[in-house]
Amino acid sequence: MAALVTANDTIVALSSGRPPAAIAVVRTSGPQAFAAAERIAGELPAARTAVLRRLADPANGSLIDQALIVRFDGPNSSTGEDIVEYQCHGGRATIDALINALIGEAGMRLAEPGEFTRRALANGRIDLTEAEGLADLLAAETELQRRSAMARAGGALRARLDDWRERLLALAARAEVAIDYADEEDGAEDVELRSAIRMLADDMALLVEAPRVEPLRDGIRVAVAGPPNAGKSSLVNALAQSEKAIVTPIAGTTRDVIEVPIAIAGTPFVLVDTAGLRESADVVENIGIGRARQEAEGSDMLIWLGSSHDAPNHRELIQVVAKSDLGVSEALGLPVSAITGQGLDQLTVELLRRASAMLPRGDELALDRRQHDLLSEAQAALCRAGELDDAVLIAEELRVARLAIDRISGRAGVEDLLDTLFGRFCLGK
Repeated sequence: MAALVTANDTIVALSSGRPPAAIAVVRTSGPQAFAAAERIAGELPAARTAVLRRLADPANGSLIDQALIVRFDGPNSSTGEDIVEYQCHGGRATIDALINALIGEAGMRLAEPGEFTRRALANGRIDLTEAEGLADLLAAETELQRRSAMARAGGALRARLDDWRERLLALAARAEVAIDYADEEDGAEDVELRSAIRMLADDMALLVEAPRVEPLRDGIRVAVAGPPNAGKSSLVNALAQSEKAIVTPIAGTTRDVIEVPIAIAGTPFVLVDTAGLRESADVVENIGIGRARQEAEGSDMLIWLGSSHDAPNHRELIQVVAKSDLGVSEALGLPVSAITGQGLDQLTVELLRRASAMLPRGDELALDRRQHDLLSEAQAALCRAGELDDAVLIAEELRVARLAIDRISGRAGVEDLLDTLFGRFCLGK
């Protein structure tokens, strides 16, 4: 894929939704974008000005469509290259005819998934954090996901990283001065250097310790566990407001893990229905029971429908007394009935209350695992530097921190993950 990000070819793809549609947007980017557009649509308008043109196939002169043409001059375009957008009618035949005419031009080819954004990264229009935020923005299904992704796609993390990098460079320069004049009488120790390093480490710690983006991106995993016939599947169906899990009076009906993604008040959850926990001689059921225990241990939250004495030790345990419509129970917990709906509102309120502590608030910046691990590495290096007396060792720790920051933004050491990242994008992005 890396070889495709060059200045030697021009790419084309449909950038709007799947046809048929009222309007389709076909984009071209690269050195031949203007020449191809002139052969198909005639004289181009001024930059960033939309005009109506007749589109004709240069190969045979046949009319393709009437469409709006918009031209964007590089490097002040989304990819940093010359771009032409064709806003044509959204029928499949029209789109195919236009794309076929474009790729028939010299130096033109179909784009790979995410190649427009990859060129923007290669040409310095965005950094890696903005590309990752854009990938999440394209996949966002809830308002919280959209707002979180927009913060990163809009450059909030990039600005923070640029500030930290400048501060690291300034600190490194001070460390180098201390090294150069270590043997001079006038080369007094920079007593403020370590203090400034610790301040920067504390600044990074605020983001390292903040909620991560994975629970928001993937949904907070809520395992529903308990003994057989406790009402787990019925509760999952009631929360999902859909018959996602099979419900029967036969103990051991659920033998595997069933994941049900839902959104409650815009907050993404993944409900995990599990096999009833009991001793069993059935080999298949025992496999399901083993998976149920793993889900209970690894989930973000655990709704427990069994006896409180048997409840697993979980940091986010919600004790539920299911089937409350069948009569009064002495068990401790929130009474809930999947039949009458009793307690469901209270349960969803409790889920949302606990979720609020796990998710970034509003437009608060959040890191994914890759970014978090690298920023943790940078912060740890600064913490070590802040305790050192040797300027040479301090300079080395500052170098380690700066390299970690550069890897977050994509300045260094990220080629191995680019194919995976841009594979998440559609062809026209």
